[in-house]
Amino acid sequence: MKFIDLFCGIGGFRIALESFGAKCVYSSDNDKYVCKTYKENFGEYPLSDITKVKVSEIPDFDILCAGFPCQPFSIAGLRKGFNDTRGTLFFDIVRIIKEKKPQVFILENVRGLVNHDSGKTLNVILNTVATKINGIKNINKFDDNLGYNVFYKVLNSKDFGVPQNRERIYIVGFLNKNITFNFPSPKKGGKLISDILEKNITDHYISKTAEFNIKNNLKKKDISGEENLIAYEIRKSKCSFRYDGISPTLTAKMGTGGNNVPVLVNEMRKFTTRECLRIQGFPENYKIERNKSHSYKQIGNSISIPVITLVAKEVFKSLKLIKKV
Repeated sequence: MKFIDLFCGIGGFRIALESFGAKCVYSSDNDKYVCKTYKENFGEYPLSDITKVKVSEIPDFDILCAGFPCQPFSIAGLRKGFNDTRGTLFFDIVRIIKEKKPQVFILENVRGLVNHDSGKTLNVILNTVATKINGIKNINKFDDNLGYNVFYKVLNSKDFGVPQNRERIYIVGFLNKNITFNFPSPKKGGKLISDILEKNITDHYISKTAEFNIKNNLKKKDISGEENLIAYEIRKSKCSFRYDGISPTLTAKMGTGGNNVPVLVNEMRKFTTRECLRIQGFPENYKIERNKSHSYKQIGNSISIPVITLVAKEVFKSLKLIKKV
């Protein structure tokens, strides 16, 4: 099976699909730092503006993968949706699907897409691509509907062995309207933050202001002695904490300042980039510039590899390319 990797980021989709023997024939992203990391790991420099790419320039493929820009729909952004130029990039995905007619597409986005603009944004997306949605035939499809059998679900990374509270919507479409598909079921157990920490870290201490804010909030909330306690959303009068050994959602804003970086309270330090990669399920041999702001941004923008691997596994089962087990 051949696939393309749009808005490829640092290659989470690619790692997942290649684990089943699929071959990436095209990748694209417009961030030069992302492309540098991608080349370090895959030997390709995918820099391109997808709005200017001619479909004829893209090799034929079976599966389209795209974690299309989430900022227009995210609660961390302004939530402008299709009024944001990044939101309209979805229609470049549509342009490619319409001409290439792949067997399958797999899309990923933030949970905020589900209720953005009272659900109208998701309806536009689904009605653009789907003839059937989870077996429901009577949908308000558009005249230029792509005719796919579409399934979608919100999955949380923490339910699939990843030590991170990360809710994302996954949208899977099949050209074959008779195919059945099931999203993976949650798994019991999994890694905790204590399983992924590097040892003897001495260069990741936070600012004195951030440390003061955390300690002040610890006193106000009467919190003490919690091992691997994580602080986040750090403000003078507000600070959130997690006690369950699970990281809050890693975001692109980790690269923009101390307020957005989860802090390991008992060491008063932020996570290293290696720890963040582990939180997202990347392999140990993955290469990225250590502890650079743009590296944190890249990891925060990526997908949780164990989750998309399980979604891909179910796709290949539905295509009868691997046995159902």
